Amino acid sequence: MGAERKWFFSLLSLTFLSVLLLVLYSISPFSPPRPFPSLVQLGLPYPPAFGYYIFGGKGDKDRIFRLLLAVYHPRNRYVLHLGADATDGERYSLVVALKSVPAIRSFSNVDVIGNPDRFSYMGSSYIASTLHAAAILMKVDPGWDWFIALSALDYPLLTQDDLSHVFSSVRRDLNFIDHNNDLGWKEDQRFRPIVVDPGLYLARRTKIFYATEKRAMPDAFKIFTGSPWVVLSRSFLEFCIFGWDNLPRTLLMYFNNVMLSEESYFHTVICNSPELKNTTVNSDLRYMIWDNPPKMEPHFLNISDYDQMAQSGAAFARMFKEDDPVLDMVDEKILKRKRNQAAPGAWCTGRKSWWSDTCSQWGDVNVLKPGPQAKKFAETITNLLDDWNSQSNQCRLSR
Repeated sequence: MGAERKWFFSLLSLTFLSVLLLVLYSISPFSPPRPFPSLVQLGLPYPPAFGYYIFGGKGDKDRIFRLLLAVYHPRNRYVLHLGADATDGERYSLVVALKSVPAIRSFSNVDVIGNPDRFSYMGSSYIASTLHAAAILMKVDPGWDWFIALSALDYPLLTQDDLSHVFSSVRRDLNFIDHNNDLGWKEDQRFRPIVVDPGLYLARRTKIFYATEKRAMPDAFKIFTGSPWVVLSRSFLEFCIFGWDNLPRTLLMYFNNVMLSEESYFHTVICNSPELKNTTVNSDLRYMIWDNPPKMEPHFLNISDYDQMAQSGAAFARMFKEDDPVLDMVDEKILKRKRNQAAPGAWCTGRKSWWSDTCSQWGDVNVLKPGPQAKKFAETITNLLDDWNSQSNQCRLSR
């Protein structure tokens, strides 16, 4: 009887010790995160969501991953594209990096294009890749409201809570697209020449080439041009891709032979559509520094540009060199983001410490907590919408 009692108390003690260790382990800061699922609510009256297309080429895997973390939010959807000049090993490494982020694993809202496009910034293959990404986003997620394209050389100047909070007051059919009809020198150097983009039909990357003849300017539609960096509504991209009107397809055929067609295709489609031309807000929401007269690309931004950039009221900035110290400043001062971690928002509920990721645990992902940059960005949007309401700057024809 004594032996049985001794055995019983030993078992009871062992059970108590096991439970105690389990409790202590569960509250330890070093224990694995145990996030609980949170339902993503899309559409009105919930905050808007964004479909991001983030792209780059050979050697851009780390830049794309860093940019993704800077703009990540569980409510959004993301398509990442390493062009055909990148190796399969780079794409695999990118996928492995994504799996290291708890929220991305749980919400499964990031996709990597496995059969990459071969595109040239100078030719129409760039537009084909953009439309491809938009079509993927539409297929995998019915709930995002605006499409945003970012290259590996871009970076945000506000958090996703800031962006979604300010866009909550914006009509969801509006398109932020810098545009004008004043072609100037572009008429003779961009639109009359006939170019062919080998990226559309050759497996290897080669430069575009020019036909010997030039063509007349079109009179069936008016050409508009502007910044290639756009924030487009889902409804407009549905028009471009599903096309109940033949205009998007007709213009796609025309711009197939135009150099730098990304600076004109969406602009011309929307401004020649009676149903959509009044949905244009004339801005690309980007901060860039150009030469005067402007060259092909803006300056690379650095630490000396930080103060003006942060006060600009823009949503994004470009261009940046890889791992430039100014990006660390943006992470620290604006995004409050640590290395290899997502920029925190109201959805992040993990412990704030130097060794842990606050976004490895989360609460309600439909709640927003805007920061100081939201106020600057809201002023920008308010001014732009005032111009839009006056209809003084929408698809205007030059005299």
